[in-house]
Amino acid sequence: MAPPPLVGLPTDRKQFGPHPFLAVGEKYVRAVVDGAGASPVLLPALQPPVPPEQWLDRLDGLLLTGATSNIEPHHYSDEPSWEGNLHDPARDANTLGMIPRALAMGLPVLAICRGFQEVNVALGGTLHQKVHEVPGLADHRENLDDPLDRQYGPSHPVELAPGGLLAGIAGTTSVQVNSLHGQGVARLAPGLVVEATAPDGLVEAYRGTGPGFLLAVQWHPEWQVTRNPFYLGIFRAFGQACRVWADARDRRPGAAASP
Repeated sequence: MAPPPLVGLPTDRKQFGPHPFLAVGEKYVRAVVDGAGASPVLLPALQPPVPPEQWLDRLDGLLLTGATSNIEPHHYSDEPSWEGNLHDPARDANTLGMIPRALAMGLPVLAICRGFQEVNVALGGTLHQKVHEVPGLADHRENLDDPLDRQYGPSHPVELAPGGLLAGIAGTTSVQVNSLHGQGVARLAPGLVVEATAPDGLVEAYRGTGPGFLLAVQWHPEWQVTRNPFYLGIFRAFGQACRVWADARDRRPGAAASP
């Protein structure tokens, strides 16, 4: 029996007292195991960054997670940031350089919330820093005073593109999703195709048109992934793409023989 594929998760850099720590939310790690059937590998977000090829050539997939921080706006705009906006320059430096390399390889990529925004920025797209202040767009933020089950509960419907990847997973063209984000896509990067939109027209999911598996969603399918068939279907599709990649990697010339 083949071993589980290896899925890399870039870390966030967090300060605890005088010491920086590197961390990934446990719910993402658990979703890789329970939803994708893969083995998680945490990728340290160091400064200066570790060259991406040191990670990617050994992985079977890449999961770009959500986070409490936002991408620094100088990566996609000349707008200043706003007071109180949390940033993580170490994560930006690592993921924004890693994404183009991973996609050029055809490595399977699943991107969630901040990761959804990272892929768009890395490929030349732009973001709204405050979606709720854009005329015509709704407030997509969670209520931080609510318990977690309510914050991550169904918030609004999304329309899924007919014939798209997500519509195939859901078996329908409309599903309910959670909503816990303040930023969102302003201009979608070239080479990306919309997979889902919110009722206000905001892009909620997209896929890549290049080789390999690229799916990015603005909501959080990792939350209690085994209890939501649609969310579980997203991770299962990602896990299957990782297994296909791992099998192809094992068959490449010069690959080590499986034990």
